[in-house]
Amino acid sequence: MTRAIVLDIEGTTSPTDAVRTDLYGYTEQQLPAWLAENASGPAASVLAQTRELAEEPTADTDRIAAILTGWLHSDVKAEPLKAAQGAICAKGFRAGALHGRFFDDVVPALKSWHDAGFVLYVYSSGSERNQRDWFTFAEGGDMSPLITDHYDLVSAGPKREAGSYAVIADRIAIPAPEILFLSDHPGELDAAVAAGWQVIGIHRPGEPNPARPPHHWVSSFADIEF
Repeated sequence: MTRAIVLDIEGTTSPTDAVRTDLYGYTEQQLPAWLAENASGPAASVLAQTRELAEEPTADTDRIAAILTGWLHSDVKAEPLKAAQGAICAKGFRAGALHGRFFDDVVPALKSWHDAGFVLYVYSSGSERNQRDWFTFAEGGDMSPLITDHYDLVSAGPKREAGSYAVIADRIAIPAPEILFLSDHPGELDAAVAAGWQVIGIHRPGEPNPARPPHHWVSSFADIEF
């Protein structure tokens, strides 16, 4: 029996290009000014953590911007980068410069599953702040009422480690065998299975991650049956 459905975002609910081009591009554009203008405020912890992780204790804001931009292009899942991206993109969403984009089959499926009584969650490498904004400021209107809660690398842990899925199961208080995880990444599916979850792989045309055994794969949420 399935009671909860946990959703990945990039490549699963939304095109990879939408995340990489929109969020990453906006972050890179705004990052130098945001660091300089907020060095003694919201950016202070980002600067300190980046200096520590990069082992460059005297790096100025321009150098920190360069380090974070390099991590952004390399898809490094670093906490200070995610914090900076969350703060920067939050302003972009509220200014109308950013909107959550979803595959056509996603919104009807989420509404149907929610109406049927499934509890929906999101677990993504993007910050919880960005996740919430992605659903709240969606192109087709606010989707946030469909999602009960969000988890990221800070609140749950790395997505390819079984322990992260155990953390989520404990927090939502639903037994692992009653949780279904949807993701386009085989390594994430492996970790969820190791934690006792059900999984279905999502492999959409044009998306980068390959489908591989032993998981069951579909190309659309419309193909998922309960």
